[in-house]
Amino acid sequence: MLLIVLAAGKGSRLPKKYRNNPKCLTKISNKSLLEHNLPFYRLFKKKIIITGYKSNKLKKFIKDNNFLEVKNHNYKTTNMVHSLFLATRYVKEDVVVTYGDIIFNKNIYSKLLRSKINLMPLNSEWLKIWKKRMAYKKIINDAENVEVSNKLLKSIGGKILGKKPKYQYMGIFKLNKKSFIKMSIFYKKIGLKKIDLTSFINKSLNEIKIKFKIINYKSFWFEIDTFKDIQTTSKYFK
Repeated sequence: MLLIVLAAGKGSRLPKKYRNNPKCLTKISNKSLLEHNLPFYRLFKKKIIITGYKSNKLKKFIKDNNFLEVKNHNYKTTNMVHSLFLATRYVKEDVVVTYGDIIFNKNIYSKLLRSKINLMPLNSEWLKIWKKRMAYKKIINDAENVEVSNKLLKSIGGKILGKKPKYQYMGIFKLNKKSFIKMSIFYKKIGLKKIDLTSFINKSLNEIKIKFKIINYKSFWFEIDTFKDIQTTSKYFK
């Protein structure tokens, strides 16, 4: 399997002092977000990191950990989907995609390895974590709707309009080579360079019939968007 880490982001919701580095280098308990996930990254022989904002700050990490760097020079005017498909020319096998601003348990690797079909881990313990991150009203505004049927992803993205979803998207998924290429072609066809990744996945479910089998993930998972997230996650790792 090929690993692609999406790490082009700036971290615009973090305080200004954190913007001297790419968001993925934000420190949690004296380790960057990327360093926290090194036990997972090291399970892959082939690794790509998509950089953008202040990419020069990642040179040492890239060299020390044998990543191939692909730069999104247009990171200011594009989104994660664009970053992802910049790696298309290197995709010769199944792909695992992860965001660069999350921390998670490396043991998820064994579940991703088992199958040749597309897989999406979803967190069923998400509400416990999010209650530590923000007020309940803000949770309803920030979280995304996720619908699952017969262990397959039915829809993802958009506002929660009714009952809270059982699962929350984590920023990790696996695509077989055929699906990756199909989605890459679809992205070029629709021409929406600012589309967010969950909206794009949802369009792929509906319009080109991509399927994802769901993995119920219950271990630790943290997403860093705000200073409160840094505080909450740092307490956990202490």
